[in-house]
Amino acid sequence: MEFRETPQTSALRFQVLGPVQAWLDDKPLSLGSPQQQAVLTTLLLHSGRPVTTQDLVDALWGDRPPTQAVAALRTYVSRLRSVIEPRREVRRPAELLVSIADGYALRIPGEALDLTVFERLSTEAAAARTSGDKHEAHRLLAQALALFSGRPLTGIPGPYADTQRLRLAERQVAAAEELCATALDIGLHAEIVGELNSLTAEHPLRERLRELLMLALYRCGRQAEALGVYTDTRKILIEELGVEPGAGLSAMHNRILAADPALALPAAAAAREDSPAAPPAPAQLPADVSDFSGRSELVGDLSAVLMNATGQAVVVTSLAGIGGVGKTTLAVHVAHRVRADFPDGQLYVDLRGAGASPADPVVVLGDFLHALGVAENPDSLEQRAALYRSLLANRRMLILLDNARDAEQIQPLIPGVSGCAVLATSRSRLAGIPGAQLFDVEELTPDEALALFSAIVGEQRVAAEPEAAMKVVTACGFLPLAVRIAAARLASRPRWSVSDLASRLADQRRRLDELQLGNLAVETTIGLGYGQLSTDEARAFRLLALIDSPDIPLAAAAALLGVDEYTAEDLAEALVEANMLECFTPGRYRYHDLLRLYAQRQNERIGDTVEQERAVLRLLDLLIPTVRNAALVIEPDDALPELLTTPTSQGLDLPTSQAAQDWLGTEGALLLSVVEAAANGPGTLQRAAVDLLNYLFSIDPDPTRGPRAVRVLEAIGEDAQRRGDSAGIARVYFALGTLQSVTSDFHGSEQSFRRSLNHQAPDAPTILLLGTANMLGVILSVGNRPAEALPFLEQARSTSQAVGAPILEARVVSNMARVQHRLGMTETAIRSAEDGVAAARASKNGPLLAQTLYQLGVVLSGIEAVPHLREAHRLYQSQRNPLWEGYTLARLASALLVSEQHTEAAEAAGESLAIAQELDSAFCQGLANAALGEALLALAQPARGLACLQEAHAIFTRLGVPEASPVADLISQQHTEPLSPPAP
Repeated sequence: MEFRETPQTSALRFQVLGPVQAWLDDKPLSLGSPQQQAVLTTLLLHSGRPVTTQDLVDALWGDRPPTQAVAALRTYVSRLRSVIEPRREVRRPAELLVSIADGYALRIPGEALDLTVFERLSTEAAAARTSGDKHEAHRLLAQALALFSGRPLTGIPGPYADTQRLRLAERQVAAAEELCATALDIGLHAEIVGELNSLTAEHPLRERLRELLMLALYRCGRQAEALGVYTDTRKILIEELGVEPGAGLSAMHNRILAADPALALPAAAAAREDSPAAPPAPAQLPADVSDFSGRSELVGDLSAVLMNATGQAVVVTSLAGIGGVGKTTLAVHVAHRVRADFPDGQLYVDLRGAGASPADPVVVLGDFLHALGVAENPDSLEQRAALYRSLLANRRMLILLDNARDAEQIQPLIPGVSGCAVLATSRSRLAGIPGAQLFDVEELTPDEALALFSAIVGEQRVAAEPEAAMKVVTACGFLPLAVRIAAARLASRPRWSVSDLASRLADQRRRLDELQLGNLAVETTIGLGYGQLSTDEARAFRLLALIDSPDIPLAAAAALLGVDEYTAEDLAEALVEANMLECFTPGRYRYHDLLRLYAQRQNERIGDTVEQERAVLRLLDLLIPTVRNAALVIEPDDALPELLTTPTSQGLDLPTSQAAQDWLGTEGALLLSVVEAAANGPGTLQRAAVDLLNYLFSIDPDPTRGPRAVRVLEAIGEDAQRRGDSAGIARVYFALGTLQSVTSDFHGSEQSFRRSLNHQAPDAPTILLLGTANMLGVILSVGNRPAEALPFLEQARSTSQAVGAPILEARVVSNMARVQHRLGMTETAIRSAEDGVAAARASKNGPLLAQTLYQLGVVLSGIEAVPHLREAHRLYQSQRNPLWEGYTLARLASALLVSEQHTEAAEAAGESLAIAQELDSAFCQGLANAALGEALLALAQPARGLACLQEAHAIFTRLGVPEASPVADLISQQHTEPLSPPAP
């Protein structure tokens, strides 16, 4: 291959002998869609020669190009230029992917493509063999074949790629033939029998391979097997092709029958063979899997480390990961890939480290020594290890130590000098081995998992149901073992659809039962790791899974376990070392999905509900006062609803409002998960869960929690009704009403607040009574029922005075301003709103000031409202309150419209709409659409404006709020099309 050289400013490399990949400065590049990769592949395989646009179109789509094929092609080329020349200045001509006449050429350094390196090594090997340097030829061919990392051009579409894939596969087999022939030249007949068996199985009609296998077997003294190869080959050729074996194979058959002395080893190799101290080199690697998928970067890194085992010390590489993640499969695949670099053989042992009876290093050394030709082994571990190191001192061997328990088990199995390499796998990180290079084997990426699933099930079945296939591999946690089992089950059941399998795996309680086939089971594999844990570690593994949170902070782990944070960290880190828990951020721990299911199943089997409930209660005892601490720094001097429970913990210290907001943002998922866990427990846990939610909603009423929190509260409410727990019912429905109010379920919110009031004593002033009456007044006001709302707000104000809660009184007064405004009491409303703002400023309570400014901005009109709403918006932004930020922007847009600042109004409304859509807040979406529609009409964009208004009207009508009427009037004024019916 000839490439036109270009100045090499960075290390750019391309791979086509496997999945098409590229690297820039050793960092992988994203090459885009399969079609875009096909363009790159075509240019790479044309060796720098120009390729016309028509040829590229033909290469990608053949005789069925799409209508916009040329435009698509130009887009692919433009994107590829950005990828491979990221530092190129704008408008500067491309230096690598250049335009030439009606086409393109890719000009890269020759050694930047693996195929070029392969062809150079193959040519050098041929020259070395011709000159008589057979060992050098063998070494070069081994290096050339090691460049293949799977099927060439994997996943590249198009007729050109299909043709080139066959050509490159043929080059690979031809090189493998030459490697085997060269190995026979230098006396490595025993070492290549296994390789030739594999090659002949893959290419049964390739007579040259059969001929080499016969010769290798004959030289190993296995004449009968050599003749059997000929018999089998002749039968296949006659049955498949109707022809007799060719001259070369027939001649080999006749020469073996005649015991032709010319078939003996070449002189140099024969001298080595005659030596009684040189047994056949061991080749103990298990068979490689034919459907190995993904991990190309890790395979490349491992191969490079092992092949460079030439330093002063022996190379030791360790793979660690959870059970079923594919450590053994990866190690065996890499070992086969590099074995030609270890001509003195490969040793393998399963150390059974995950089982109850790990292999004894004394026994393993005995087996290794036997494989190395030692007839009688020394007795002690020290003697065997010393002899083992002596025998390997002048050899280049690969030792694969699979499934190790710990560093102590494999230490005696490590050679003493350089030249050899050790590849170990273990569920734990073998950090105790000096100089070892540790690699973590993680789950497959979604694309890799799908590729593995497709390889087993068949691409057609997966292509017919891609979404269901993704659900399957997601349910498998992208764990290779789980994906293999699921795929094998589906492959063995042709009447099942992929959707059928996805449905069976969707049930978390049955998922582990579904992921088993024959003697393969995910649960059994995980159980081996669980069985190695100490009593305390196993307890920690179970209890931490009680909370179904994405991750668990250290403080929460300590509470669940009932220990201090130092002890909790020791236990959690021990689980991380055993790969039963993950830690990607210091002090935060998480489960793999299937490990969590296993831990939860162990909790069910042990059945110690008392310990499990105490663990959840300890966590609630930490979180309730921590949320209280957050509330006290975010809203100083504010009063919180009375609790049902009495926490004993002081909670975590959150010294500043910023720290409190950071903690709430980080731990939101944990808070909701512990509430869900408590909802399934007894009344004590449920009451604590309600306390946590009421504290949380008082400062962080996030509407995205809606569906999950509503389910929890409804379930707890039903249990409280059965218990006759009046205080609990009141607080459940207060929390539920608060949540329904921020999710725009105004009817449901009203009903919940009324039910809460029904379970409270009206003559006993409490913070809960104050909050319930205030919120009910707000909801009635939103529904344009101000006359009904005012008595509740007055009740809330008198209650705030009775309990001494000035902050809450200022909030109530601000809400009363809105009701007064709806009743036409404009001046009174403005005074009330201004009083609320004044009280808020005096209190130094930021959230209260934001709310009162918002209410003042709503009751004012036009330009007067703008500065108050802008200040409220800045405060809500700083407080990270996106829902009220969205509301404020929508109100600001309306105020700007009154003052005819249409462009600014459209910007504010658009920003509000984006926030509302992200939070799925219907009322906020309605306000934003109404303001945006009116602004667009004023900006001479009637079609867009009308669409926004119609959307706002549908939302307001569905919610039953009075804002629907003025929007309907605006739509009618356009005289363009009739009013759309309200959304269901």
